Amino acid sequence: MQNWERRELAPGLYLIATPLGNARDITLRSLDLLASADALAAEDTRSLRKLMDIHGVPLGERPLVAYHEHNGARMRPKILQWLAEGRSVVYASEAGTPLVADPGFDLVRAAREAGAPVTAAPGPVAAVTALSIAGLPTDRFLFEGFLPNSKGQRKSALLALRDVPATLVFYESPKRVAAMLRDAADSLGATRQARLCRELTKKFEEVRSGTLAELAESCETDPPRGEIVVLVDRAHSSSVNDDDLETLLRRALSDHSVRDAADAVSAETGLPRRKLYQMALKLERDRE
Repeated sequence: MQNWERRELAPGLYLIATPLGNARDITLRSLDLLASADALAAEDTRSLRKLMDIHGVPLGERPLVAYHEHNGARMRPKILQWLAEGRSVVYASEAGTPLVADPGFDLVRAAREAGAPVTAAPGPVAAVTALSIAGLPTDRFLFEGFLPNSKGQRKSALLALRDVPATLVFYESPKRVAAMLRDAADSLGATRQARLCRELTKKFEEVRSGTLAELAESCETDPPRGEIVVLVDRAHSSSVNDDDLETLLRRALSDHSVRDAADAVSAETGLPRRKLYQMALKLERDRE
């Protein structure tokens, strides 16, 4: 084990990425910063203390404070005061890179507004790690983080992403992932390819592959545990011709309104809703 000694560190705020699960994924630079900073702040102080203990980084008499979404407004002034005094301060997220679906945004903004230097020691990111092993296109992706809790807001958010020509990346909790995948199947198309990546870099790392509908069913019959990243393949243009579209719309109109029929066929084919709505409206008028 390396002997981590304190070194001279310039004043400022240092953001360090911590491992997603495997403690050996931390960088040497991050360990140097942890050993040398005048003060430490962490989303979860217990996790950071455990990580430091694993790598033999002593805390000594240095202060270590919690900084998270529930106490940010109260703790920011203390950290800003340390920076104003010319101290070096490290901020560590619980797992992964700070400010990626993480409460550190306000701290960084406040530090910059106060004129304090801000720098980062890069490292693990769950979204990028999942992209690298999922087998979906990576040349263009859109990170959406956590979707809204309520079903209506979640489906609205998904519908807004339906035609985005990029792999979609979401973070999700085990308790909500089955419902999220059902809503994604309804909003993005049941046959859209997707991946569920869980417990990345940990002992029980798993990647489930299939359509959104298949993954939703899988999560209902075999609920996943741990930290989850869901990736959804990009929207693809449909090769369905107009005659086939009319058949699909007539079938949908038999028990749906024009609006709902357009939504249903759009989800099934991946085609823009506006075109299908106009076609459905014309079919409904002709039928009358």
